[in-house]
Amino acid sequence: MRKTLSLDLRERIVEAYDAKEARGRKWRVGSRVSLGMVKKLLSQRTKTGELAARHRFSGRKPRLMALHGAQLKTLGPSNPMRTLVEMKQSLGLAARWQRSM
Repeated sequence: MRKTLSLDLRERIVEAYDAKEARGRKWRVGSRVSLGMVKKLLSQRTKTGELAARHRFSGRKPRLMALHGAQLKTLGPSNPMRTLVEMKQSLGLAARWQRSM
């Protein structure tokens, strides 16, 4: 299991990269951090200006938008035994799979 790098370590990695880059030397990544991670940190710094972990942006994205959530709240009490396929049909969404009975 991978652990999140601390903000301190992230800052030291980028500082070391910047120092070596400024001197014109080929920068080598130590055994603890992959070159991919260094590239990711540099890209994140360029895009956001920050180096902190961005856990809230990782993982699976929600399939239902806020609009659907509001509609689902109104559908729930009217028929609590409604199946997922029936809910998707009520929302006008295509069901990707249907369980055969």
